Amino acid sequence: MDFTRREFGHALTSTALWRGLKTPPYTEGEFWRGLETAPYAQRESTARQGEPAGSLTDVPGIKVGHYTDTRRPTGCTAIIFETAAAAGVDYNSSAPGESQGVLLQPVSPVDRIHALFLTGGGILSLPSTAGVIRYFEERNLGFDWGTPGLRIPIVVGAVIDDLAVGDPKIRPDADAAYKACVAAASGPIAEGNVGVGAGATVGKMHRGRGLGGMKGGLGTASLKLGDVVIGALAVVNAAGDILDWRSGRIVAGARKPDGSFADSVEVMHGIVAGNRGAVDDPALRSTTLAVVATNVTLQKTALTKVAMMANCGAARAIRPYHTTGDGDSLFAVST
Repeated sequence: MDFTRREFGHALTSTALWRGLKTPPYTEGEFWRGLETAPYAQRESTARQGEPAGSLTDVPGIKVGHYTDTRRPTGCTAIIFETAAAAGVDYNSSAPGESQGVLLQPVSPVDRIHALFLTGGGILSLPSTAGVIRYFEERNLGFDWGTPGLRIPIVVGAVIDDLAVGDPKIRPDADAAYKACVAAASGPIAEGNVGVGAGATVGKMHRGRGLGGMKGGLGTASLKLGDVVIGALAVVNAAGDILDWRSGRIVAGARKPDGSFADSVEVMHGIVAGNRGAVDDPALRSTTLAVVATNVTLQKTALTKVAMMANCGAARAIRPYHTTGDGDSLFAVST
């Protein structure tokens, strides 16, 4: 079955992005000093009118678990497939922080994976994927490696950099990843400042010009079209602003001293026109991670295309998107 950009991108990805931002606004000083550490975990139980409800776990065969460390805050999220799933990815960005993602290229002979692991802590937390591998190994789950008693799980990892929020020495490790796996369930997913979204921030490009950012977070949504189920999950840690994709209105991003939004693109226009220096967008610092999944049988090449299409939805909700510092990654999965 073919899906349009509207089905995968507009209705799902951008909705999941928007939902991850239903958190109180923070001043620049508050979140950069890490003073606000309470996990604003739950969104409202009812969706906005016209939005899809549900979550990624509405797709059969998917479990999701969070681990949230409220000390900083930071955290991680494990997406576990009950049966190894086909997956593709769109790394349409400049600086993705990931592990084993190369296996998702269509040229790789590995066409199924067992889990996706999303974590805060930046590249320093990439080794925490070992906790997911330990979880699978203890349960003897993975591909038969031809050696008695040995199975190898394929776990693709991806990170966001939240190290500027609070104490950077506090970050997810293998034990945190293992706990996220243990917590994984097929029911509703907590949203907001939980798991990998605990330390996410947005609107960070113009901090040096006195424009503070805001907290980001994690959101999820789903659509059911007859027997077809499509779900999305996104963690928003973007350099730029977040828009309501229907109206174009900014709902989160760079903020002026009075608390109103400063359009990041308009600020960039002023920088260029007035030759007033560069934006604050260093490599590896800003990343939006998204997962789109379906119960429709699709192979890796088709899923790679689906990931590209779904990224168009994220581009409608984030502005600017895919900057030189972004590590944006969008995964597509068929269970």
